[in-house]
Amino acid sequence: MSDQRPSPLRRLAGCERGLGTLEIIGLIAMIALLLALIPFVREAVQDVIGAVFNRRDEATGEVTDFSQLMRGVVFVVGAVFLFIGAGWLILATNVGKHLAFLITGSAVFGWLTLSGILFVVFAPRGIRPADLEGLNAFQIRVPAIALAVGAFILFVMFVMALDRYERDAPGE
Repeated sequence: MSDQRPSPLRRLAGCERGLGTLEIIGLIAMIALLLALIPFVREAVQDVIGAVFNRRDEATGEVTDFSQLMRGVVFVVGAVFLFIGAGWLILATNVGKHLAFLITGSAVFGWLTLSGILFVVFAPRGIRPADLEGLNAFQIRVPAIALAVGAFILFVMFVMALDRYERDAPGE
């Protein structure tokens, strides 16, 4: 009689082969960190960043509108990656990347729905900026209403996808 023990090696699924996207991003971040330790590379990067984010008007010496726009874009994209991405990463380590995506999406759009509703109910009061002059109380709330409705629709879609994912999951 031969002893039929299971092999300790198993065949890798297609999504387990090679480097995943997260590993590639991690490697790029590590290489960028190591390059930042080299002085001439760091100085070149600082010059490029200064050229984009620190452009000044020659007449007044103030930061240009383009530089302010680029700062805003980088901050928003960075905040999304930092806050939403960190939550997804922690969930992905515990429940898997597909379920983590659904949970993170439903949490983000649920939060955006609540934020939109709160802004509609408690819209800014008091002195308004000059470019909002002439708008009535409803017109000030239109963007918040659109955000709340759009986020609620996406929240419902993510919750429905979570329900379907749970129903389609193999028996546990």
